[in-house]
Amino acid sequence: MTALAITAVVIPPPSDGRRETLAGGTRPHTDFHDIQALREAHELEKWGNLDRCPTALESLEYWRGNDYEERLLFVARLDREIVGTCSVTLPLRENTVTAGIDVLVAAAYRRRGWGRRLLEHAEGVAAERGRTSLDAYCELPAEPVERAGRILPAKSGAGGLPAEEASVAFASGAGYELEQVERSSRLYLPVPSEHLAALETEAAAFARSYTTVGWADTCPEQLVAEYAVLKRHMSTDVPVAGMNWEAEVWDTARVRQEEQVLIRSGVESLVAAAMHKATGELVAYTVLTWRPGVPAAVTQQDTLVSAAHRGHRLGMLVKVANLRSAQQRWPAARSLLTWNASENQHMLAINISLGFRPAGYEGEWQKRLG
Repeated sequence: MTALAITAVVIPPPSDGRRETLAGGTRPHTDFHDIQALREAHELEKWGNLDRCPTALESLEYWRGNDYEERLLFVARLDREIVGTCSVTLPLRENTVTAGIDVLVAAAYRRRGWGRRLLEHAEGVAAERGRTSLDAYCELPAEPVERAGRILPAKSGAGGLPAEEASVAFASGAGYELEQVERSSRLYLPVPSEHLAALETEAAAFARSYTTVGWADTCPEQLVAEYAVLKRHMSTDVPVAGMNWEAEVWDTARVRQEEQVLIRSGVESLVAAAMHKATGELVAYTVLTWRPGVPAAVTQQDTLVSAAHRGHRLGMLVKVANLRSAQQRWPAARSLLTWNASENQHMLAINISLGFRPAGYEGEWQKRLG
């Protein structure tokens, strides 16, 4: 019997400083191309669309890593046939005892023990690099979760996942604990302008000491230092349950690098922020992204209101402003996806008011080594 070969995927460096194009051009490395095809097949099998799946250009840029995180991608083959893939992500500036672990097995090779082999490989790489806290994620469509019989509850006490579902059983059987469950929600676009206007008017009545500002793709120079402060708060102020995460250190350079990564990935972004009129301080923000390769889908990224400025409806105010901008900039978009921790009832209430409905549930898992 042919042995399973697990090898590191070599990610080609950028050819020059310009944005790369993959369509109609030279294909990236065969391993990378095959893994991208595997991921797309998996997304289509689970969701029936590629709304959650990174494009090839996004994946290529992501797996190159950056100054803040090293990313290692592996492919598993029997002869020339791809069996699956695993990966390890290694934070470099903070959270240096943690590692992100991911495993995906091709549909034709599941339930043969290959997933466990891939997981053992990824965990071994993390351990060799001195990591003692492992993170992993899995997301399931809403329907099987909501009609499941036996639920594995999250340690946070909010939400759970079907205990018999394959990915849940795999993670728990490998010693991972379900720390937190996030709900993904979908909002169908366009949202009627009168609905947005009513929500904005209601929120503005509580936010007279604030004004909204916004930008596309690149933060204005006069705001970038304030924006970096908010990004740092985003890493600690949102619910993280029992995940072993430290605060991220953000400065102007880190903001600019993140922006350039998105641009090189072919991703467009919109940011709406709330500014405190008396101080000029940015106190809330929200981010939306869109990919030309998946034109019908917009993705909600960060949303944060600084703790000292909560209670003024700023979350609703910035979300309405950014949603209005998104509908103008990306008229082909037909829905927006967002994720919220199940215990984050305040942000969930904002999203429900906007018209979001449950689409899926994501488990955040953790395993401690040693």
